[in-house]
Amino acid sequence: MNIDIKLHKKDLPEQLVLGDNIAVDCEFMGLNVERDKLCLVQISTGKKDAHIIQLDRENYEAPNLKKVLQDRNVTKIFHYARADLLFIKKYLNITLENINCTKIMSKIARSYSDKHGLKDLIKEFVGIDISKNLQSSDFGGELNEKQIQYCAKDVIYLHQIYNNLNNILIREKRVDLYKDAIKFINCRVNLDLASFTSDIWSH
Repeated sequence: MNIDIKLHKKDLPEQLVLGDNIAVDCEFMGLNVERDKLCLVQISTGKKDAHIIQLDRENYEAPNLKKVLQDRNVTKIFHYARADLLFIKKYLNITLENINCTKIMSKIARSYSDKHGLKDLIKEFVGIDISKNLQSSDFGGELNEKQIQYCAKDVIYLHQIYNNLNNILIREKRVDLYKDAIKFINCRVNLDLASFTSDIWSH
């Protein structure tokens, strides 16, 4: 597949039109939000394109990117939104609405499987076995071509995966359950920021 990849320094171009339904992914220096900074935000319109924004980690001034992400009329598709939204809120200082998460969708729709990673969903719904070897990679410096390709592949399939999972949710009459679950996502992020990382519903 030929992917139209654009690498943007610090922010999205001001006149760029992405539409009202985008896929979003992020790359960090690690998984500790207090220590490890947000490095990249990737966006795709679902049309074999990927916009990779390499953020300025000194100030995170990215007004065009923030405008797009905060637009309530734009649907944002994530995979494991909990982690991405946590770093976005911490470093970009914004809260997103109109969110979908393919990991949560998968856990509710695909009760026939215990594998809900992005690699597993791409293999099932796209028929491609991608490599996740660069998942633990240094995204804080200059990006090489393999890193750029990896980042792009994390977002370009999310629309297709979302559509397939949504069809299963509707067919199995679980779509309302998913809609109720996703409403909790920003509360879950706020709990993570407040260090309540365990299951608050457990005994």
